[in-house]
Amino acid sequence: MKQKINQTLYAYWNEVRQDRAAPRRFEIEPSQIASILPHTFILERVDSETFRYRLAGTGLCETFGQELRDTNFLSSWSGDDKAAVERLLASVTLHCGAGVLEFEAEGASSGTLGFETILLPLVHTRDSVDRVLGAVCPTARTDWSGSEAMSNWALKSSDVIWPNGRPQPMIDALHRQVPFLPHIRKARIVRSERRQFRVYDGGLTNSKDKQS
Repeated sequence: MKQKINQTLYAYWNEVRQDRAAPRRFEIEPSQIASILPHTFILERVDSETFRYRLAGTGLCETFGQELRDTNFLSSWSGDDKAAVERLLASVTLHCGAGVLEFEAEGASSGTLGFETILLPLVHTRDSVDRVLGAVCPTARTDWSGSEAMSNWALKSSDVIWPNGRPQPMIDALHRQVPFLPHIRKARIVRSERRQFRVYDGGLTNSKDKQS
């Protein structure tokens, strides 16, 4: 990881997660990363081949000359590069690694530009990593205005950083983040402002049910 923007985002994400495999989506406070916010994004994992932009910073959209929200992050890649990025995202979502990509993209008249991307796991409403926090920044300064869409994304390198020194199975993340027994199924969701809670009926409730 070479770029300052990505280093800043990783440090903030790492601070928020503490000793857990990944932080919750709503623990990420935009005000804490205001200086890099235009370059950040959040992806929603729909399935292994669809990672949809839920949010994309204005600077990011300007850089690539298009509105990215609701588009598929993987649609920018093809062939072996797409397969490699899919494997990297699997490491992020299944084992809570921090993914780092270096790639090049072409503009119709601006030539080829290099970029570095970081991909960080987030837990949203489900007890799994279904969101990815990321940032993209150029690897060199350029005067290009970002007035045209970038195409022909070509992967140059990819790497996974293990924040805890090793792959972290999601079962460990569940144990640290969700203090409920995995065999308990009946629950209701209670929402309050930006937070939501999963409420489980206790033993007394179950006892009353049996007596009635």
